[in-house]
Amino acid sequence: MTNSIQEIEDADCILVIGSNTSVAHPLVATRVFRAKAKGAKLIVCDPRKIHVASIADLYVRHRLGSDVALLNGIMHVILDRGWHNEAFIRERTEGFEDLAKILDSYSPEYVSRITDVSPDDIVRMAEWYACSEKSTILYTMGITQHVTGVDNVKTLANLAMMTGQIGRESTGVNPLRGQNNVQGACDMGGLPNVYPGYQPVTSEDVRRKFEQAWGVLNLNPGVGLTITEMMPAIDEGKVRALVIMGENPVLSDPDSHHVEEMLRKLDFLLVMDIFMTQTAELAHVVLPGAAFAEKDGTFANTERRVQRVRQAVEPPGEARPDWRIIQELSTRFGYPMSYASASEIQDEIARLTPSYGGIVYSRLEGEGLCWPCPTLDHPGTRYLHKDRFVRGKGLFHAVSYRAPAEEPDAEYPMWLSTGRVYAHYHTGTMTRNSPSLHREMPEGFMELNPSDAEKLGLRDGDSARLVSRRGAITALVYITSRVDQGTVFMPFHFAEAAANMLTNTAYDPIAKIPELKVCAVRLEKAA
Repeated sequence: MTNSIQEIEDADCILVIGSNTSVAHPLVATRVFRAKAKGAKLIVCDPRKIHVASIADLYVRHRLGSDVALLNGIMHVILDRGWHNEAFIRERTEGFEDLAKILDSYSPEYVSRITDVSPDDIVRMAEWYACSEKSTILYTMGITQHVTGVDNVKTLANLAMMTGQIGRESTGVNPLRGQNNVQGACDMGGLPNVYPGYQPVTSEDVRRKFEQAWGVLNLNPGVGLTITEMMPAIDEGKVRALVIMGENPVLSDPDSHHVEEMLRKLDFLLVMDIFMTQTAELAHVVLPGAAFAEKDGTFANTERRVQRVRQAVEPPGEARPDWRIIQELSTRFGYPMSYASASEIQDEIARLTPSYGGIVYSRLEGEGLCWPCPTLDHPGTRYLHKDRFVRGKGLFHAVSYRAPAEEPDAEYPMWLSTGRVYAHYHTGTMTRNSPSLHREMPEGFMELNPSDAEKLGLRDGDSARLVSRRGAITALVYITSRVDQGTVFMPFHFAEAAANMLTNTAYDPIAKIPELKVCAVRLEKAA
């Protein structure tokens, strides 16, 4: 996030796109509700009429995968009406001329044909966002989980920069992270191309710094594999062993049958987790990890805030904190590690990671600190890009609309989109072990528009079979106008109705994130 969660409630206009905010991020949603109560305009763009859309000043149901076209249409209007921030563009950005050329063809009428959003609504969104004093953007995986995910994010950045709605309080481009501490995992180098603090593995100076700190020679300068690249690499015999920590790809990754097949091909699979997941059942060895209340450490949340986690109870049985497991594995693999505590690890992070340079345990007794926090006397950074962008001038990207990798046809005439429900979390590893949450939502389901249900002769509560090019599942049908005609929505939490058996493995060529939000399916009555 460029800005903090607290600032949302003081925005004058909030654009929510590809985010089921009140379900996936309910505490963030309270800030949206407060902003609305203070008079903020709320715009919600989503193919499904989610809960937060019910209080929106303007809700638009755009076609799945048409985000770039919609956003380009908004920017076309802003430029055409003179609502762009010329001073900000001139002083703080570059590349705007190339973007302007692309935008010329995205008239509201043209965009309406792609997105199904009326030209009047496109104009209204443009005016509210551009002409408000403080406008902020909230998005999640409805934006990123597409083959055009990077294009979608770049287009949101274009919108914020051309209106000067960034680098100030209550503005910015704000992705809401999907899991606890996923921000911290990325910050600590949980990506194949960077060391902690997003320091590139390809930089000789960076590698030399870590080689000296860790007492090793010749750290690999090559970029590693993402998870979507690992499965083909297993099939090709290039990857023969995996360590999986706190992840359940058998349910969370696309084309689940193929994922399971690939994991079974490994010579060795080690899983570290707190429950016996569907992935752990395939492992040769399972090492029990400690849950959040059973260990010390830090979490970095979606607003870049690093906070202390303090051990409250002892881990059960043989369970251990993840860092102790990793330390012992590393030692047995030939590189001895001998950290005495999580605090000692945090001190090393501060020494080697510029953005975390001032973040040590002695400063985390209160509400924590938002990075960048480069020195011990730095107060942390509530919002980014106040006077300049990290690269100097903000770079506009001229992005054109591209259709999803897979669209409906005669054999598979409907869309499938996946998401979350309020009672469960990710693959249900924790929440489906909670009796009370299980009672709230005990089984998987699919949502279907009333007109589609009538055509197929389905009634609310019937079972139906959903089929894609990759597999088939059977689940209950909930009939609701929340979803558009020709679209099926399914939550992905449920192993017995695993939506990701159906989803497409096509992925964004840059971020390598799979297109989990849209694929082609057909729906049949269950036998």
